[in-house]
Amino acid sequence: MASEEKSLNFIEQIIEEDLKSGLSQSKLHFRFPPEPNGYLHIGHASSIALNFGLGIDYQSPVNLRFDDTNPEKEEQEFVDAIKKDVEWLGYTWAEERYASDYFQQLYDWAVLLIKKDKAYVDSQSSEDMAIQKGAPSTIGTDSPYRNRSVEENLGLFERMKNGEFEAGTHILRAKIDMKSTNMLMRDPIMYRILHKEHHRTGDSWKIYPMYDWAHGQSDYLEGISHSFCTLEFLPHRELYDWFLDQILEENKLRPKQREFARRNLSHTVVSKRKLQQLVKEKHVNGWDDPRMSTISGLRRRGYTAASLRNFANTTGIAKRDNLINVSVLEFCIREDLNKIAPRVMAVLDPVKLVITNYPEGKEEWLEAENNQEDENAGFRKVPFSRELYIEREDFLEEAPAKFFRLTLGKEVRLKNAYIIKGESVIKDAEGNITEIHVRYDTDSLSGSGTEASQRKVSGTLHWVSIQHAIEAEVRMYDRLFTDEAPDSYKDKNFLDFVNPNSLEIIKGFVEPSLATAQNEDKFQFQRLGYFTVDKDSTASKLVFNKTVGLKDAWEEKGKKEENSINNSLKDINKYFKVESKPERIAIESAIGESIKNVSSFSLLQNSLKKNINNNKGSLLFAQFILKYSNLKSADFEEEDIKKLYTMSLRSESTYVRSKALLNLRDIEDLSLRNQFQDDILKLYSNPPKSASEREIEILKEMVKI
Repeated sequence: MASEEKSLNFIEQIIEEDLKSGLSQSKLHFRFPPEPNGYLHIGHASSIALNFGLGIDYQSPVNLRFDDTNPEKEEQEFVDAIKKDVEWLGYTWAEERYASDYFQQLYDWAVLLIKKDKAYVDSQSSEDMAIQKGAPSTIGTDSPYRNRSVEENLGLFERMKNGEFEAGTHILRAKIDMKSTNMLMRDPIMYRILHKEHHRTGDSWKIYPMYDWAHGQSDYLEGISHSFCTLEFLPHRELYDWFLDQILEENKLRPKQREFARRNLSHTVVSKRKLQQLVKEKHVNGWDDPRMSTISGLRRRGYTAASLRNFANTTGIAKRDNLINVSVLEFCIREDLNKIAPRVMAVLDPVKLVITNYPEGKEEWLEAENNQEDENAGFRKVPFSRELYIEREDFLEEAPAKFFRLTLGKEVRLKNAYIIKGESVIKDAEGNITEIHVRYDTDSLSGSGTEASQRKVSGTLHWVSIQHAIEAEVRMYDRLFTDEAPDSYKDKNFLDFVNPNSLEIIKGFVEPSLATAQNEDKFQFQRLGYFTVDKDSTASKLVFNKTVGLKDAWEEKGKKEENSINNSLKDINKYFKVESKPERIAIESAIGESIKNVSSFSLLQNSLKKNINNNKGSLLFAQFILKYSNLKSADFEEEDIKKLYTMSLRSESTYVRSKALLNLRDIEDLSLRNQFQDDILKLYSNPPKSASEREIEILKEMVKI
């Protein structure tokens, strides 16, 4: 291996063991086999990095093979997009192949299996076949057509090929074992009839091979030594090997299928079907929308090929499916862009700043460093004048002591320019600040070497000269989903978690050096984040996409929400200690407000689940989650909700019982409330000694419902 110093992952260990067992390194041959039915996503990027990375490490060829066996979903557009993505990631394939290259050979082998009585034409409906196939817990039963003669099967199969039958009337099945514990081995389908035009073979074929029949045989025909698939194909390995057993010739290389875990990325989906749904239902603006997890979407957003390769290397190869936090991917792009992106100044929420003692009509071109991380990046000139734009949030008329930006009577430095001091403001009729007036220290120019230029001030602001500023459209992208695993909940549609604030389009102003910026050029807008030029830009209109912020705002938000939950849990004990009703109302109101501000679906779910125990504070907090969060009872596990109400209604605390009763009173799911009628009647007929007057009132109300 090319880099033996590094520790080997389990895939590399498999290859090394095969080499030690006699496999010649010259026989090593890998492949990346996408189906051209959509655009590649971040999970594919990891698979590409794995297979092509092995090719680089072992100096072995890697094929790009399109598994194009389903003309209903596959298009040339997707083929072209996949090739572009692989090339953009920095990889070169040895051969470009297609499963459709082998349609005739696959057909000939299918005929061979029929002649060996190992395949037959089945004429059942799909519904009957599903019943006949059985379930994992029961054995299947033979198809009534399983024992057709070889001659009849050959005749029917040829007629299927010739297009004499309608789709769905016949299929070709392998004759294996209807009692197998592996459902895939219960006479799997090899061919189905499709009267669809194929993007490469046109209408010359009326039958198309299933993936399991085409995949392993394509590997065999190409001399692939190792066929690496994701874990969902583990049950397919037995079938992969069975099919190879039927056609393998002596002294020919036998491909080996092995599986590795998917890398699922938080706050997104990596299912082609779901990505396609997002596109078709216009939740996004196409496959390359910068919010998508597609490689083309990430590229348009400003991600670099190096950052995606680094992400693949950082997360590694695993044997179990895992959820990688998107912050890891964001770290990789920040790390790369920090080295290569020029620093420029842009103002995205502008307010006018006037330097009252700067001469009208005067302008200076000041020197600014392009990238302090790159000593070869050089410098550029930026224009400075009397009237500037600064960020609105960088000024407060009355500021707290730890506000390190501009305020009245306080000095700050303008980046690459002078020290200024706030003097006054001008406001409109509604009281909004329209101008900030300041004075500048004429001797304080950055880098001039004067005593004044070396004076320390509390903050540094970025700015653009109004006279020279270029207006730009800036698309502020955020995560597409509010939950870290939007498609992991049984009773929730992943679309329920689409972030309504995932895109905000604003008007900003950038320095004039960006006038000639081209599509996919990348910049750091100082103090704001990393941005890239979008393909929608024209000579008269610049459009920028926000790639990522300088800091992980979601991590900060997540910590804030976790702290909010934890602090509320601490405050819950005060609820039981105070004596007056107004005090309890105030505590509940504060806790309720904190819960309302928690947007994380999984955090709320986990918090409720963890607090279903015999502690009265925990039960009360769980009831507050039901009352104040934006989730409904149906969003939680039914078993957990039933357990919570059961324990709450039997709690020693009148406050816990009362909150549970009120939540049941207001619940939308009447069937759930009815399940606790006996408990409610029992409490009503024989109230606990601890029952408050309020609890008795609620019980009377509940009994009347």
